[in-house]
Amino acid sequence: MFVVGTAGHVDHGKSTLVQALTGIDPDRLLEEKTRGMTIELGFAWLKLPSGTEVSIVDVPGHERFIKNMLMGAGGVDVALLIVAADEGVMPQTREHLAILDLLGVRHGLVVMTKKDLVDQDWLDLVTLDVQETLEGTTLEDAEVVAVSAETGEGLDELIASLDRIISQLPPHKNAGNPRLPVDRSFTITGFGAVVTGTLADGSLKIGQEVELLPSGLRARIRSLQVHETSHEQVGAGTRLAVNLSGIDHSEIVRGDVVTSPGWLKPSMAFDATFRVIGDAPRAVRHNHRVTLFAGTREIPATIRVLEGEQIAPGSSGWVQVRTRERVAVVRGDSFVIRDTENTLGGGQVLQPNAPRRKRNDPETILRLETLASGSSEDVALNALKDIEPATAAQLAGATGSNLSEVEDAISTLETEGKVTRIGSGLTFISSTAGWEELTDMATKTLADFHESYPLRQG
Repeated sequence: MFVVGTAGHVDHGKSTLVQALTGIDPDRLLEEKTRGMTIELGFAWLKLPSGTEVSIVDVPGHERFIKNMLMGAGGVDVALLIVAADEGVMPQTREHLAILDLLGVRHGLVVMTKKDLVDQDWLDLVTLDVQETLEGTTLEDAEVVAVSAETGEGLDELIASLDRIISQLPPHKNAGNPRLPVDRSFTITGFGAVVTGTLADGSLKIGQEVELLPSGLRARIRSLQVHETSHEQVGAGTRLAVNLSGIDHSEIVRGDVVTSPGWLKPSMAFDATFRVIGDAPRAVRHNHRVTLFAGTREIPATIRVLEGEQIAPGSSGWVQVRTRERVAVVRGDSFVIRDTENTLGGGQVLQPNAPRRKRNDPETILRLETLASGSSEDVALNALKDIEPATAAQLAGATGSNLSEVEDAISTLETEGKVTRIGSGLTFISSTAGWEELTDMATKTLADFHESYPLRQG
């Protein structure tokens, strides 16, 4: 299953297009219908000519509701960037495009709506402007399709283009631990707590025990629904509703992550790559206070610039993001940073649960470079140095990796002589250099003791 998400300026026809494609009105709130604009995330689904069924997430276009757009864009496989033919590229077109670029959304279409309101010459000019706007982004090669939701012109072409893109996407991997960022939580009389979201990794099944992070509360899956149809089990990339038992919906908030118990430790700090967008109004300075958007979570944070004093617009650098509340992220997760009014930039998580790093330190930068481009063995060894000795489960939590992947990495490192297993039963792992340093220290401490107190036992 794949998820398609809309993006674009307010009043450019995103919700109208979704309804024309699916027959489902994504605007479910009375206020949305009264004001004629999307406020909360809307949802629909579409069966393509190939038989593939896709979920559609409709996001608000008004700048006041950009936070809701960010929460909907995180799990998108294919973006539909909506541009009204009579208005062309507008401020929220650019901001939504920048967000999609920061989140690494690499597949999409530009949908030129309201085609019936303009002539061909104007349409050609707007198309050229859109293509120039896309340059240098992850969607720079996106096809432009002009449609009219009023007359239906171009809708068949749009569906065919979407079907072609979806057919070329690699399937989601269901291996590993499940992670479901929650974008809605509510209760249904007689059923209890229900959460919705897009399953980022792994799979979920009825009867499975789950943990909600960062709270650590446990629950059990009572039922699963996808597009109003019940399922016994669902895999990664699926947009779904999960009915949970053993927990009240008031204990669940948007931004929580539903996962399997015990493997993922929420972070208060993580190392990351970071890029400031080219048209950001200002540089990101060291100790810059910002708002972090990761998954469906929004929390205050501080950016520690680890090399230099600031990162200028259009530039990239190494940072440590320190949050005021715990956040469940794993290596490779994308995130976006905003101040009170503007999207400033974003990046990818390198190491969750990171210790405080020295700034402008060659060793720190070398470790970050290894985390960014190294193998799973390099990542495990670097993380191990911060927490050794540690169990494989602790190392998986520190790196935000799957336990089986960490165990494979440990086996490879052990074969190469880079790590040592300690003890029996619950085995601890240490880097070989760290273990030798520890044993040398213990030996010296004992020798010093006996030299100072030769008649004492010990």
